[in-house]
Amino acid sequence: MTTFVTSSRGDRVALDDLGSGPAVVFVAGAGPSRADDEMTASTARLLADGGCRALVPDRLGRNESVAHGVLDLAREVAALRAVVDHVGEPVVLVGHSSGCSLALRAVADGVRAEGLVLWEAPLAGPAADTAAWAADVERHLDAGDLEAATEQYMRDMPPEWLDGMRSSPAWPRLAAATRTQRADAQALAWATAALEDRSLGSTVDLPVLTCFGSETFPEMPAAAARLAEVLPRATVAELPGAGHAWDPEAMAPVLARFLREVSVPGAQSD
Repeated sequence: MTTFVTSSRGDRVALDDLGSGPAVVFVAGAGPSRADDEMTASTARLLADGGCRALVPDRLGRNESVAHGVLDLAREVAALRAVVDHVGEPVVLVGHSSGCSLALRAVADGVRAEGLVLWEAPLAGPAADTAAWAADVERHLDAGDLEAATEQYMRDMPPEWLDGMRSSPAWPRLAAATRTQRADAQALAWATAALEDRSLGSTVDLPVLTCFGSETFPEMPAAAARLAEVLPRATVAELPGAGHAWDPEAMAPVLARFLREVSVPGAQSD
Protein backbone atom coordinates (compact mmCIF):
# COMPACT_ATOMS: atom_id res chain seq x y z
CA MET A 1 0.00 0.00 0.00
CA THR A 2 1.27 3.44 -0.87
CA THR A 3 2.56 5.62 1.96
CA PHE A 4 2.41 9.41 1.68
CA VAL A 5 4.56 12.05 3.37
CA THR A 6 4.38 15.82 2.98
CA SER A 7 7.44 17.99 2.45
CA SER A 8 8.14 21.38 3.98
CA ARG A 9 7.20 22.84 0.60
CA GLY A 10 3.74 21.26 0.83
CA ASP A 11 4.39 18.54 -1.76
CA ARG A 12 2.77 15.15 -1.13
CA VAL A 13 5.29 12.40 -1.84
CA ALA A 14 4.18 8.84 -2.55
CA LEU A 15 6.42 5.91 -1.66
CA ASP A 16 6.67 2.22 -1.06
CA ASP A 17 7.96 1.40 2.43
CA LEU A 18 9.00 -2.25 2.58
CA GLY A 19 10.45 -4.35 5.37
CA SER A 20 12.05 -3.33 8.64
CA GLY A 21 15.56 -2.78 9.89
CA PRO A 22 18.33 -0.47 8.65
CA ALA A 23 16.96 1.65 5.83
CA VAL A 24 17.89 2.54 2.29
CA VAL A 25 16.09 5.22 0.31
CA PHE A 26 16.29 4.95 -3.47
CA VAL A 27 16.69 8.19 -5.44
CA ALA A 28 15.58 7.81 -9.05
CA GLY A 29 17.13 9.67 -11.92
CA ALA A 30 15.41 11.10 -14.97
CA GLY A 31 12.24 9.33 -15.96
CA PRO A 32 11.37 6.35 -13.74
CA SER A 33 8.53 6.10 -11.26
CA ARG A 34 7.55 3.24 -8.99
CA ALA A 35 5.07 2.13 -11.63
CA ASP A 36 7.69 1.37 -14.29
CA ASP A 37 10.98 0.76 -12.46
CA GLU A 38 11.07 -2.99 -11.92
CA MET A 39 14.86 -2.91 -11.38
CA THR A 40 14.50 -0.82 -8.22
CA ALA A 41 11.30 -2.56 -7.10
CA SER A 42 12.98 -5.98 -7.32
CA THR A 43 16.01 -4.73 -5.40
CA ALA A 44 13.77 -3.23 -2.71
CA ARG A 45 11.88 -6.51 -2.29
CA LEU A 46 15.13 -8.47 -1.98
CA LEU A 47 16.40 -6.07 0.68
CA ALA A 48 13.12 -6.27 2.60
CA ASP A 49 13.21 -10.06 2.47
CA GLY A 50 16.77 -9.93 3.82
CA GLY A 51 16.07 -7.90 6.94
CA CYS A 52 16.41 -4.34 5.68
CA ARG A 53 13.95 -1.54 5.14
CA ALA A 54 13.67 -0.20 1.59
CA LEU A 55 11.86 3.01 0.63
CA VAL A 56 11.12 3.76 -3.01
CA PRO A 57 9.57 7.22 -3.52
CA ASP A 58 8.01 8.65 -6.63
CA ARG A 59 9.88 11.77 -7.70
CA LEU A 60 7.75 14.93 -7.77
CA GLY A 61 5.39 15.06 -10.72
CA ARG A 62 5.63 11.33 -11.36
CA ASN A 63 2.99 8.67 -10.78
CA GLU A 64 1.34 9.31 -7.39
CA SER A 65 3.58 12.21 -6.31
CA VAL A 66 1.33 14.73 -8.03
CA ALA A 67 2.98 18.15 -8.13
CA HIS A 68 2.41 21.28 -10.17
CA GLY A 69 4.44 24.35 -10.98
CA VAL A 70 8.21 24.52 -11.32
CA LEU A 71 9.76 21.29 -10.03
CA ASP A 72 13.20 22.57 -9.14
CA LEU A 73 16.09 21.19 -7.11
CA ALA A 74 15.02 22.82 -3.85
CA ARG A 75 11.60 21.13 -4.02
CA GLU A 76 13.15 17.74 -4.81
CA VAL A 77 15.57 17.99 -1.89
CA ALA A 78 12.67 18.95 0.41
CA ALA A 79 10.73 15.92 -0.84
CA LEU A 80 13.69 13.62 -0.20
CA ARG A 81 14.17 15.14 3.26
CA ALA A 82 10.53 14.33 4.06
CA VAL A 83 11.09 10.69 3.12
CA VAL A 84 14.22 10.47 5.29
CA ASP A 85 12.42 12.17 8.19
CA HIS A 86 9.66 9.58 7.82
CA VAL A 87 12.25 6.88 8.56
CA GLY A 88 13.26 8.71 11.72
CA GLU A 89 16.95 7.80 11.66
CA PRO A 90 19.89 8.16 9.27
CA VAL A 91 19.59 6.13 6.09
CA VAL A 92 21.71 5.10 3.15
CA LEU A 93 20.70 6.98 0.01
CA VAL A 94 20.98 4.97 -3.20
CA GLY A 95 21.13 7.19 -6.27
CA HIS A 96 20.74 6.02 -9.85
CA SER A 97 22.17 8.14 -12.69
CA SER A 98 21.15 11.79 -12.18
CA GLY A 99 19.59 10.66 -8.90
CA CYS A 100 23.17 10.43 -7.65
CA SER A 101 23.55 14.19 -7.96
CA LEU A 102 20.23 14.68 -6.13
CA ALA A 103 21.48 12.44 -3.31
CA LEU A 104 24.77 14.34 -3.14
CA ARG A 105 22.93 17.66 -2.97
CA ALA A 106 20.60 16.36 -0.27
CA VAL A 107 23.58 15.40 1.90
CA ALA A 108 25.27 18.74 1.21
CA ASP A 109 22.03 20.42 2.35
CA GLY A 110 21.95 18.50 5.63
CA VAL A 111 19.60 15.58 4.91
CA ARG A 112 20.49 12.88 7.44
CA ALA A 113 22.35 10.04 5.75
CA GLU A 114 24.75 7.43 7.08
CA GLY A 115 26.19 6.75 3.63
CA LEU A 116 25.67 6.99 -0.11
CA VAL A 117 25.65 4.42 -2.88
CA LEU A 118 25.92 6.06 -6.29
CA TRP A 119 25.17 3.96 -9.35
CA GLU A 120 26.56 5.39 -12.59
CA ALA A 121 26.63 9.08 -11.69
CA PRO A 122 26.96 10.93 -15.04
CA LEU A 123 29.55 13.39 -13.73
CA ALA A 124 32.53 12.99 -16.06
CA GLY A 125 32.06 16.14 -18.14
CA PRO A 126 33.47 19.66 -17.75
CA ALA A 127 31.46 21.91 -15.43
CA ALA A 128 31.06 24.67 -18.03
CA ASP A 129 29.60 22.26 -20.59
CA THR A 130 27.20 20.77 -18.05
CA ALA A 131 26.08 24.22 -16.90
CA ALA A 132 25.38 25.28 -20.50
CA TRP A 133 23.49 22.05 -21.19
CA ALA A 134 21.38 22.48 -18.03
CA ALA A 135 20.62 26.10 -18.85
CA ASP A 136 19.29 25.06 -22.26
CA VAL A 137 17.11 22.37 -20.69
CA GLU A 138 15.63 24.99 -18.37
CA ARG A 139 15.20 27.50 -21.19
CA HIS A 140 13.10 25.02 -23.18
CA LEU A 141 11.08 24.10 -20.08
CA ASP A 142 10.40 27.76 -19.32
CA ALA A 143 9.22 28.23 -22.90
CA GLY A 144 6.87 25.25 -22.61
CA ASP A 145 8.66 23.38 -25.40
CA LEU A 146 8.79 19.98 -23.76
CA GLU A 147 9.90 18.12 -26.89
CA ALA A 148 12.90 20.42 -27.29
CA ALA A 149 13.62 20.06 -23.57
CA THR A 150 13.60 16.27 -23.94
CA GLU A 151 15.90 16.38 -26.94
CA GLN A 152 18.28 18.69 -25.10
CA TYR A 153 18.22 16.56 -21.95
CA MET A 154 19.15 13.47 -23.96
CA ARG A 155 21.75 15.22 -26.12
CA ASP A 156 24.70 13.13 -24.94
CA MET A 157 22.87 9.82 -24.50
CA PRO A 158 22.95 7.02 -27.09
CA PRO A 159 20.95 8.39 -30.06
CA GLU A 160 18.90 5.23 -30.35
CA TRP A 161 17.30 6.00 -26.98
CA LEU A 162 15.84 9.27 -28.25
CA ASP A 163 15.00 7.77 -31.63
CA GLY A 164 13.01 5.06 -29.89
CA MET A 165 11.11 7.62 -27.85
CA ARG A 166 10.31 9.77 -30.90
CA SER A 167 8.99 6.79 -32.84
CA SER A 168 6.75 5.66 -29.96
CA PRO A 169 3.05 6.55 -29.85
CA ALA A 170 3.79 7.61 -26.28
CA TRP A 171 6.20 10.35 -27.40
CA PRO A 172 3.95 13.27 -26.31
CA ARG A 173 3.55 11.73 -22.86
CA LEU A 174 7.26 10.97 -22.60
CA ALA A 175 8.15 14.53 -23.58
CA ALA A 176 5.66 15.93 -21.08
CA ALA A 177 7.45 14.03 -18.31
CA THR A 178 10.56 16.16 -18.91
CA ARG A 179 9.02 18.83 -16.69
CA THR A 180 10.10 16.57 -13.81
CA GLN A 181 13.75 16.68 -14.91
CA ARG A 182 14.55 20.31 -14.18
CA ALA A 183 15.89 19.24 -10.77
CA ASP A 184 18.10 16.64 -12.45
CA ALA A 185 19.62 19.24 -14.74
CA GLN A 186 20.19 21.66 -11.87
CA ALA A 187 21.69 18.95 -9.65
CA LEU A 188 24.01 17.70 -12.37
CA ALA A 189 25.26 21.23 -13.04
CA TRP A 190 25.84 21.80 -9.31
CA ALA A 191 27.56 18.45 -8.70
CA THR A 192 29.84 18.74 -11.72
CA ALA A 193 30.96 22.21 -10.61
CA ALA A 194 31.47 21.02 -7.03
CA LEU A 195 33.59 18.14 -8.29
CA GLU A 196 35.65 20.36 -10.53
CA ASP A 197 36.45 22.90 -7.81
CA ARG A 198 36.73 20.03 -5.27
CA SER A 199 34.32 21.70 -2.82
CA LEU A 200 32.21 18.53 -2.86
CA GLY A 201 34.79 16.86 -0.66
CA SER A 202 34.07 19.21 2.24
CA THR A 203 30.27 18.98 2.01
CA VAL A 204 29.96 15.20 1.53
CA ASP A 205 32.15 13.63 4.21
CA LEU A 206 30.57 10.23 4.76
CA PRO A 207 31.09 6.72 3.37
CA VAL A 208 30.33 6.58 -0.35
CA LEU A 209 30.31 3.59 -2.68
CA THR A 210 30.41 4.79 -6.26
CA CYS A 211 29.54 1.99 -8.70
CA PHE A 212 29.33 1.29 -12.39
CA GLY A 213 28.14 -1.69 -14.40
CA SER A 214 30.35 -4.27 -16.03
CA GLU A 215 28.97 -3.50 -19.50
CA THR A 216 28.51 0.26 -19.36
CA PHE A 217 29.69 3.36 -21.22
CA PRO A 218 33.31 4.56 -20.82
CA GLU A 219 32.20 7.77 -19.09
CA MET A 220 30.80 5.91 -16.10
CA PRO A 221 34.06 4.40 -14.77
CA ALA A 222 35.69 7.79 -15.36
CA ALA A 223 33.00 9.54 -13.31
CA ALA A 224 33.31 6.96 -10.50
CA ALA A 225 37.07 7.51 -10.35
CA ARG A 226 36.56 11.29 -10.31
CA LEU A 227 34.16 11.03 -7.38
CA ALA A 228 36.58 8.80 -5.47
CA GLU A 229 39.38 11.29 -6.06
CA VAL A 230 37.40 14.18 -4.53
CA LEU A 231 35.26 12.54 -1.85
CA PRO A 232 37.38 11.69 1.19
CA ARG A 233 35.57 8.45 2.13
CA ALA A 234 34.64 7.06 -1.27
CA THR A 235 35.45 3.71 -2.83
CA VAL A 236 34.82 2.46 -6.36
CA ALA A 237 33.21 -0.83 -7.36
CA GLU A 238 32.43 -2.48 -10.67
CA LEU A 239 29.29 -4.59 -10.34
CA PRO A 240 27.21 -6.76 -12.68
CA GLY A 241 25.03 -4.56 -14.84
CA ALA A 242 24.55 -3.45 -18.39
CA GLY A 243 23.23 -0.47 -20.28
CA HIS A 244 23.12 1.80 -17.22
CA ALA A 245 21.04 -0.69 -15.21
CA TRP A 246 22.12 -2.84 -12.28
CA ASP A 247 21.30 -6.50 -11.66
CA PRO A 248 18.96 -6.63 -8.62
CA GLU A 249 20.28 -10.06 -7.52
CA ALA A 250 23.80 -8.63 -7.45
CA MET A 251 22.95 -5.19 -6.10
CA ALA A 252 20.84 -6.17 -3.09
CA PRO A 253 23.63 -7.98 -1.17
CA VAL A 254 26.04 -5.14 -1.96
CA LEU A 255 23.61 -2.66 -0.41
CA ALA A 256 23.03 -4.88 2.64
CA ARG A 257 26.78 -5.25 3.13
CA PHE A 258 27.31 -1.50 2.79
CA LEU A 259 24.66 -0.91 5.46
CA ARG A 260 26.63 -3.16 7.80
CA GLU A 261 29.94 -1.51 6.96
CA VAL A 262 28.68 2.01 7.72
CA SER A 263 27.49 0.73 11.11
CA VAL A 264 23.77 1.13 10.61
CA PRO A 265 22.45 -1.00 13.54
CA GLY A 266 21.03 -4.40 12.66
CA ALA A 267 22.15 -4.57 9.04
CA GLN A 268 22.52 -8.03 7.58
CA SER A 269 24.58 -9.32 4.72
CA ASP A 270 24.89 -12.51 2.75
